[in-house]
Amino acid sequence: MSQVKQVGLLAAGCQPWNKDVCAASEDRFAYCATLAIYVYQLDHRYNEFKLRAIMSEHKKTITAISWCPHNPEVFASASADNLLIIWNVAEQKIVARLDNTKGIPASLSWCWNAGDGVAFVSHRGPLYLWAISGLDAGVTIHKEAHSFLSDICLFRWHPVKKGKVVFGHTDGSLSIFQPGSKNQKHVLRPESLEGTDEEDPVTALEWDPLSTDYLLVANQHNGIRMVDSEGLTCVTTFSFPSSAASVQCLAWVPSAPGMFITGDSQVGVLRIWNVSRSTPLDNFKLKKTGFHALHVLNSPPAKKSLSSISPTKSHYTSSTSEAVPPPTLSQNQAFSLPPGHAVCCFMDGGVGLYDMGAKKWDFLRDLGHVETIFDCKFKPDDPNLLATASFDGTIKVWDINTLTAVYTSPGNEGVVYSLSWAPGDLNCIAGATSRNGAFIWDVKKGKMITRFNEHGNHGIFCIAWSHKDSKRIATCSGDGFCIIRTIDGRVLHKYKHPAAVFGCDWSQNNKDMIATGCEDKNVRVYYLATSSDQPLKVFTGHLAKVFHVRWSPLREGILCSGSDDGTVRIWDYTQDACINVLSGHTAPVRGLMWNTEVPYLLTSGSWDYTIKVWDTRDGTCLDTCYDHGADVYGLTCHPSRPFTMASCSRDSTVRLWSLTPLIAPLLVNVLADHSWDDIIGNTDRAMVPGATPLLCGKVSRDIKQELDKLSSEVRVKKLRWFSECFSPPGGSHNLWDLVSVINGQDDSLLPQSYGKGIMHMKHLVRFKTSEAQELTIVKMSKFGGGIGAPSKEERLRDAAEIHLRLGQIQRYCELMVELGEWDKALSVAPGVSIKYWKKLMQRRADQLMQEENHDVIPYCIATGDVRKLVNFFTARGQLNEALLVAQGACEGNIHVPQTACNLCCSRLLQCVCKELAEWYFQDGRAVLAACCHLAVDNTELAMASLIRGNELELAVCVGLVLGESANQATHYVLELLARKYMTTPTCFPSVGSRDLAADLLQMIPDNEVLLAKLCAFYPGSSSEIDQIHEKCGLPSLEECQALAESAVSEGDIFNAVKYYLMSPEPEAALLVGIAHVKEQLSDSDWTVDSVHPILDLLGYIRTDRLILAKFTEARSELLILSGYIGALLAIRRQYSSIVPALYEYTRQFEAPYTPPSEAQKAEHAHLLDRLQEEPLRGLEGPDYVTGSNLPSHSDVQVSCFTGLRIQGPVFFLEDGKSAISLNDALMWAKVNPFSPLGTGVRLNPF
Repeated sequence: MSQVKQVGLLAAGCQPWNKDVCAASEDRFAYCATLAIYVYQLDHRYNEFKLRAIMSEHKKTITAISWCPHNPEVFASASADNLLIIWNVAEQKIVARLDNTKGIPASLSWCWNAGDGVAFVSHRGPLYLWAISGLDAGVTIHKEAHSFLSDICLFRWHPVKKGKVVFGHTDGSLSIFQPGSKNQKHVLRPESLEGTDEEDPVTALEWDPLSTDYLLVANQHNGIRMVDSEGLTCVTTFSFPSSAASVQCLAWVPSAPGMFITGDSQVGVLRIWNVSRSTPLDNFKLKKTGFHALHVLNSPPAKKSLSSISPTKSHYTSSTSEAVPPPTLSQNQAFSLPPGHAVCCFMDGGVGLYDMGAKKWDFLRDLGHVETIFDCKFKPDDPNLLATASFDGTIKVWDINTLTAVYTSPGNEGVVYSLSWAPGDLNCIAGATSRNGAFIWDVKKGKMITRFNEHGNHGIFCIAWSHKDSKRIATCSGDGFCIIRTIDGRVLHKYKHPAAVFGCDWSQNNKDMIATGCEDKNVRVYYLATSSDQPLKVFTGHLAKVFHVRWSPLREGILCSGSDDGTVRIWDYTQDACINVLSGHTAPVRGLMWNTEVPYLLTSGSWDYTIKVWDTRDGTCLDTCYDHGADVYGLTCHPSRPFTMASCSRDSTVRLWSLTPLIAPLLVNVLADHSWDDIIGNTDRAMVPGATPLLCGKVSRDIKQELDKLSSEVRVKKLRWFSECFSPPGGSHNLWDLVSVINGQDDSLLPQSYGKGIMHMKHLVRFKTSEAQELTIVKMSKFGGGIGAPSKEERLRDAAEIHLRLGQIQRYCELMVELGEWDKALSVAPGVSIKYWKKLMQRRADQLMQEENHDVIPYCIATGDVRKLVNFFTARGQLNEALLVAQGACEGNIHVPQTACNLCCSRLLQCVCKELAEWYFQDGRAVLAACCHLAVDNTELAMASLIRGNELELAVCVGLVLGESANQATHYVLELLARKYMTTPTCFPSVGSRDLAADLLQMIPDNEVLLAKLCAFYPGSSSEIDQIHEKCGLPSLEECQALAESAVSEGDIFNAVKYYLMSPEPEAALLVGIAHVKEQLSDSDWTVDSVHPILDLLGYIRTDRLILAKFTEARSELLILSGYIGALLAIRRQYSSIVPALYEYTRQFEAPYTPPSEAQKAEHAHLLDRLQEEPLRGLEGPDYVTGSNLPSHSDVQVSCFTGLRIQGPVFFLEDGKSAISLNDALMWAKVNPFSPLGTGVRLNPF
């Protein structure tokens, strides 16, 4: 099992260069970044679209995609390297490929009604037809569609008329071909172009689905026309409200015959049209940047129901996204808005799914990079902000908790190769470009404040702001120079190299020392305190150019370098020597990152698409990550969150990783309250080969220093601070804030960020009221550059909405009046008083809107119909809004009718919180699910969420702090954690793992049976086994033998099995235990709980004994019984995905399968009656770990349970080949300890 976990993904945006880069089919849609195709699919349970796959086989820019009209599982893509690929979406694999398209395919389309055929065209033709399969497989040329006089922009097959096709040209003309008719080339140019040489490219082209001859055409300057392809006439010319408007894309709305939509090219205005009118029915301004592509889903998502709901995701819309809802229809009341969902792609890379009927975004992915991301760095004073530099010419700053962009650099800088944050809190980023020199961007002010041009037009491959001296910046370039200058541009040093310089890095221990990587295969070290321009050291050994170099932050004089020879070399400056060569990558190495706490951990990223984590003490590769789909360029982590890593790639994504599993025993030492010597040490101790990992960095020392100052709550703070240090982003801080609230912490000690996350219900109304007041009085920020800086009107509107949901009706009315929306104010004013309503009527003036808005929300608030309003919000998936209303009602802010009671409101609140938690859980965010439960004091379900998400170490830390209310769950988690270390050496030798397991079990009261299981399972010599018995306070081997025999004579089967397992002859337990279980099963009133304790004990028999040939029969019986009872336990826990596999598992040891008889079916029903209630509340339902919903590019693994592709983390069984999902492995191990392969080996996926 992989040690490194993928925990987050920043998806790319849609490329704005080619036309056909957006496609949809049934419940999926796809768009193209430059080198990858992103496929989103509807999650039917929550009725929302989620990223399901990233296809990145293309090595050059993708030029077009097209979904197969006959098969929703298949689509085609083309790229600038003359490559055409046919994909199977469900299996995420290539079905066919055409490697030489004889020109770059500019447009691509499946041949309607022609089976498996794809047509493609480049520039001026010809049109090629590729039959993928069948007798006529191969490429042919369309007989007439060639020798055009103008380049082709795009083409479209007629969806009904077989063989009919239209081409749009850059000169504004159309060419139409259909079998049996005269071909028409370069016809129907806009009238204003006739007789001129001017060009007006066709930007969009779609056949009317209700006609065989009519066609919608958009030209860049001459707007939209409906033309008759038979009569070659213009039927309708559509008029725009402004002469400045121009159409970039258009699409028919399948659910509304005669209706179509268009997207403007300059501004993000979506227009709704009907063919019977020449002017638009409505206009929505969705963004400030123009449209690039549009596609309407054929089968829009059904309305959400109360039983299947999801919360409103905070879109964190950017400054280019309009916050106001679009206007309602006024003069066009005869028309209604079409029900439909439009996939919208914008020129800035933004992608969204817009619900035209509800006038809201169902999904918005704003401001993603559309090209290779070359570098990424965390902000020095904020581990939540990550900056990325891209080929697309921008630097973006992301909030990694919400995975959204919060700042983007102004303009386009060409290609940005490298970035470096200013030290501390200076809020500036230095960037290096391919042709435009280097620059300093003031992030908060949103402008470039300095530019450096000393390298001329040569590309600058690396820029590094000094960690220790904020006035110095280094750059290295293709001109062979590494230049050190001050931030005001004064050059301090110019170090000449014999070839291009690709990388440089400041020493973190000596402010005057810098290392460089050069094309001449050498690493150089320079000392700035001297006037010499010669290097102090030159390290040779690489067999190809050196790219990046990195100094170790923990070991003075140690640095590493990555090379095109595929190796990473470790150099010791003090010894003038290479002390290790890390070999394993099969392509050039680019990304390099030392861990800031564990001195021997080094991570590298390569053009072989992988990330490797190394133990540099002996050169061992600890883990390899295959999830990126292209070259890996940048790696980074933040010192205060040292085990969360970000990576960036040519696949245009940024991925977040947790390295904590590599050093998980360290956290166990913390929660088991071991001495500091087991947690923190010096680098000399940590670097001893085979030594257990120790923390040696600044963060761990700072934590210890702060703890030493405390006189109370030392254990609580220790658990929290180390847990936050080890945990990836995604809710751990939020979780600990809620734990503090539940434990009675003073509200004044809550951090400022608390109000932005999931709050405890007792704070929700108060914090939201404060937020509303702040929105009302705070003026708009004077500086731009930030994404999402709202106008005063937007702030007032946001404040009004919060006041409304809190039941503060009069304040809502006053704010709506200030905004000029009198109709809304008047509709709820009677909820204050009739007198107030009449007063508002007098102030109405002439500012009422032309059409009354039938908005249910104000009426429900005014009448106190809370349940209806909660149902209204939940049906729309707005669970956070429902939560506000339910809490407002609980606190009495909403005047509910006398018939409703506080108890009903409280139940409603609990129900909404549970729904919200389940949505987070199913989205792979177990920590935030736990936060939702803690917000209403439900510690049981909070702990259950962490357990089901396999956040075991975090669950123990939280459970220990919560105390008695979480004890039962904490003890269960401690048992699972002990199993983890009982059966796997991890980073520790086996004795260390054994002792860790014992320490964990000794934290549980009444732990004798649990310790007995540990002792039973531990293999070793007699003296070693006696030592562990003594450590656990249990009898010796010989004493256990005697106690077992005594228990047998007394008929005490449980103790007989227990002591036999710990004796020199553990196999004796098999005979006694299995005989007892079989006897129990023959009894008519047996239950699962009456036989499971013995089977559970037998599951800890030493593996080396169980797999012996002489115990084959007993082993088979044990595995059958374990699988049989495990299946019943799985049914009880609702582990539906593994129940069939468990039943199948028991059959592999039996006779051939025969269909069940009626009597057997009745017996099965009777079996279900033998299940008692699950002792731990909340554990029912499937496990779902972080990353389960994140697409991976690793080799596609098929589950040996289902035969289907595994989504999310994969768990390999002991043969190294068979695979199941990690979620299935966790559930299996909780109900049946033995591997599904029937070998008798225990499963350990924890």
